[in-house]
Amino acid sequence: MSEKKSVIRKEKSVSAVKRSTDQEVDLFLNKLSHMPKTTRTKGRLIFALDATASRQMTWDHACHIQAMMFEEARNVGGLEIQLVFYRGFRECKASGWVEDTPHLSRLMTSVSCLAGNTQIEKVFKRALKETNEKKVNAMVFVGDAMEEDIDTLGHLAGQLGLHGLPCFMFHEGNDPVVATAFKQFARLSGGAYCPFDEGAAQQLKDLLTAVAVFAAGGRKALVDYSQKNKGTSTRLLSQIPE
Repeated sequence: MSEKKSVIRKEKSVSAVKRSTDQEVDLFLNKLSHMPKTTRTKGRLIFALDATASRQMTWDHACHIQAMMFEEARNVGGLEIQLVFYRGFRECKASGWVEDTPHLSRLMTSVSCLAGNTQIEKVFKRALKETNEKKVNAMVFVGDAMEEDIDTLGHLAGQLGLHGLPCFMFHEGNDPVVATAFKQFARLSGGAYCPFDEGAAQQLKDLLTAVAVFAAGGRKALVDYSQKNKGTSTRLLSQIPE
């Protein structure tokens, strides 16, 4: 009897986690639906990564998910992506703007993790610099930690919002302090927050792809994509106005 109760409790726990993830996804899609419509034929997206040592265990898996997003962006066409990553002692690097997504995937897979503190401030400042030179449609950030002054980062996130550059903050892990910070950065920039973990990998791959498709070709591109790929993108499409 005790074993049966244990199984029931486990099933309830799994269901609760799934409901929580679904709620986060719904919030993400709701935020994304309020992104301005665009008639641009070419979008620009910054893809920023925390490459510090704490992400080493899941780095290969994350690269695989991100590579699938790049492949879909290539199929859509007209999307320029800049890869930004930080690691080690004050090392923060950015690629040029790349349309050759296989080249971008090779760049990303060539990066190895190295111990160091977070450098989100440099990422936000880089995004501001880039969008001041030429409009950037969105930024995706994937990380698991935040070791900087939250008010400083919040101010920068607010500036990104004023420039119409939404940040989509993907949080790997379950640190509540990091979650709170990432949610605030997303809200201040006009973007969205979503957990990035093993259980939600496929779902988040779809969301990442939807962001890329929307940035590249606007609603029409998302219509075409959703017709080929039922699921999250269809839910997303239903929330974006004609």
